[in-house]
Amino acid sequence: EQVAIADPHCAMAHWGIAMSVFQQIWDRPGDTERSRAWAELESAKKRPARSARERAYIAALAEMFRPGPEEFQARVDAYSAGMAALYQRYPDDVDAGAFYALSLLAAEPVGDLSLNSERKALAVLKPLFIRYPDHPGVAHYIIHASDSPALAAEGLAAAQRYGQIAPSAPHAAHMPGHIFARLGMWQADIDANLASVEAAHRAEARHESGTMYIFHSNDFLLYAYLQAGQEARAKDIAESTAELIAQVAVMPSMIDSSMREAMPFYRAEFPVMLDLELRDWKSAAALEPPPGALAGVKMFIRWARTIAAGHMHEGAQAAAELAAYEALLDEFAHGKHGYMAKSNSILIMHKEVQAWAAFAQGESADALKKMRESADLQDRVGQGEVDIPAREMLADMLLDLGQAGEALTEYQRTLELSPQRFNGLYNAGMAAEAAH
Repeated sequence: EQVAIADPHCAMAHWGIAMSVFQQIWDRPGDTERSRAWAELESAKKRPARSARERAYIAALAEMFRPGPEEFQARVDAYSAGMAALYQRYPDDVDAGAFYALSLLAAEPVGDLSLNSERKALAVLKPLFIRYPDHPGVAHYIIHASDSPALAAEGLAAAQRYGQIAPSAPHAAHMPGHIFARLGMWQADIDANLASVEAAHRAEARHESGTMYIFHSNDFLLYAYLQAGQEARAKDIAESTAELIAQVAVMPSMIDSSMREAMPFYRAEFPVMLDLELRDWKSAAALEPPPGALAGVKMFIRWARTIAAGHMHEGAQAAAELAAYEALLDEFAHGKHGYMAKSNSILIMHKEVQAWAAFAQGESADALKKMRESADLQDRVGQGEVDIPAREMLADMLLDLGQAGEALTEYQRTLELSPQRFNGLYNAGMAAEAAH
C-alpha cells in the first residue's frame, strides 16, 4: 500500500496487495477476499507493467482470483501452472522459484497422502537454497515442505539457518521449531520459540504487530517443555498464555477477524495438552469449551474428554462424548471451513474418538482396530507438531490390556516417527519391564 502511494504507476504494488490476501497452504479466500484481490489486479492492469516478467506474475495470480464459478482447486491449479511457466521462462528469478514452490504446496488436494507436492516443492527449493542461503522465502518454504515426519530431516539445514536470516521477525524465528519438534530436538525447539517471543516483544516496542505471534510460539514451548520433562515451565507457559489471552480480549482492536476466531482455540489448546500429556485424566474429562468456540474447537474438547474417559474406562461418558463429537463434526462440515471435514487430520481425530469410546465400553478388539487404522493413516501423513501420536495411543491401550510385548513394539514404532516424546519413552520402558 505504501509503494502504491509512493509510485501510482507501479502495477506490482497492486499485485503485492492481492498476494497478501492469498494465505497459501492453510486458507482458502472467500468471496470478500477474492473481490478485494481481483480489484487490486484490475488496478494493476490499468498500470501497464514495465516488463513481460511482471505481466506474467500478474497474469498467474489473476487465475486465482478472476470472477467465475470455478472451485478453489481449479483456481489454485491454474495459478500454480502459471507460476511454473513463469519460473521456466525466468530460471534465474529466485522469487519466481520460491513462489512456484509455495504454489505447489497450496495446490495439494485435501486428503492427499502421497507427499508428491512437498517433494516437487523441495526439488525446486533445495537447489535455490544452495545458491541463495540468505533468502528468507526459500528457507521458509523448505520448512513448510518438510513439515512431516517422513521429510523433516530434509528441512534441518534450512531450519538451522532461518532464525539467523531474519531474527527480528517473530514468525521467522519460530518456524525452525516446526522441524526441531519433528526431530525431537527439544532444546533447539525451545530456543527457537523463546527467540520468537522475544522478537515479538521487540516488535511491539517498535509499535509493530507482535503479540499474536506469541500464542503460536507458546504452543510449541508448552509442548517442548513437556517432552523435555520441564513440567513447571510448561505450567508457567499455560498460565502466562491465559493471562495474555485475557489482555487481548479487552482490546479487540489489536487483532484481526481471523485471529479473533483463533482465540477460543488457544484458550482450549493449552489446558488440553497440559492435562493429556501429564495424564491428568480427571481434569481432562471435565474440560469445557471456552466462550465463543466454534464447532472445530468444541470437537477438540470432545476429543480430549473421550481420551480421558477411555483411560478411566468410563463407558457412559465416552459414549456421550462420541455422540457429541459426531454431531459437532456434522456442524463443522457445513461451516466456513467445511472442506476440512474430509482432511486427514479430521479423519485421524474421528477414528481416535471412536477408538477410545469403544475402549471405555470394553470393546477392546474394535478399539484396537480403529486406533490402528488411525495410526496407519497418521504414519503416512504425519502427526501435528504439537500432538499425541495415534500409535502411542494404540500402545497405551495394549499396555492397559496387559499386552506388554505388543505395546513395546508399538511404542518403538511411534518413537521412530515422533522421536524423544516423554510419554513414549517412559511408557516404552514400562512396557519393556512388564514384558520381561
